[in-house]
Amino acid sequence: MDVLVIEDEELAVRKLTKLLQDVDHSIRIVGTAASVRASVQWLQNNATPDLILMDIELADGQSFEIFEQTPVESPVIFTTSYDEYALRAFKVNSIDYLLKPIKRHELEASLEKHRKLRNPAEPETGGRMAIDALVQQLRQQIQPAEYRKRFLVKHLSQWMPVEVADIAYFYSEEGVSLFRTRTNQKFSVDYTLDELEAMLDPLQFFRANRQFIVDINCVQQIHPYFNNKLKLTLKPAPEEEVLVSRERATEFKKWMGK
Repeated sequence: MDVLVIEDEELAVRKLTKLLQDVDHSIRIVGTAASVRASVQWLQNNATPDLILMDIELADGQSFEIFEQTPVESPVIFTTSYDEYALRAFKVNSIDYLLKPIKRHELEASLEKHRKLRNPAEPETGGRMAIDALVQQLRQQIQPAEYRKRFLVKHLSQWMPVEVADIAYFYSEEGVSLFRTRTNQKFSVDYTLDELEAMLDPLQFFRANRQFIVDINCVQQIHPYFNNKLKLTLKPAPEEEVLVSRERATEFKKWMGK
């Protein structure tokens, strides 16, 4: 089976290539592409592969743009970092998705689904219609969400707005939720950290632990810590250590590297 891998992270390409060939020795990686532009060029200048594994977020945009620029006749399995439950409803026909980090048993299940759906008696338009439907649904699903832009806080005897862009981190102290600005001002807010986490852009803020939600620009240093945890140096400096748990350390490093 000939497979095209569309993925913009070189390490991810290597891992996925090895995983594919471990799962099925008959798989041949006929090409890779790291951007929308490179993908379009490859598809226009090469024979149609049996299957495409396609990351949603590429170096120069979202992979949905590929479908607008050139016909995609191959079945597609999307790979994505988006939440599994949000995408579960959009599995259709010969199309599937794999949530990163990709697990072997899930890849095997997707490939098995693809094999079962490769029925010569099935109308050729079926796969294309499935691709079009999923592209439209996924595009709608991952439109930029409306995240909180500012908070109204009490300062002395007055209320004042504070822009989220000016906040370094949110934290909990004795059951009270607070945030500290980049200029080291401290304010309380009437939300739990769980509620705040849902209001904030996950590309900008990360829930480091149960007590802290940190802005990506306030992280100055990342130190290895006991038991595979990470210790963060934040600016302005908080009054206590900020640790990222072992379970969240890999996700945190990936978030910082985006």
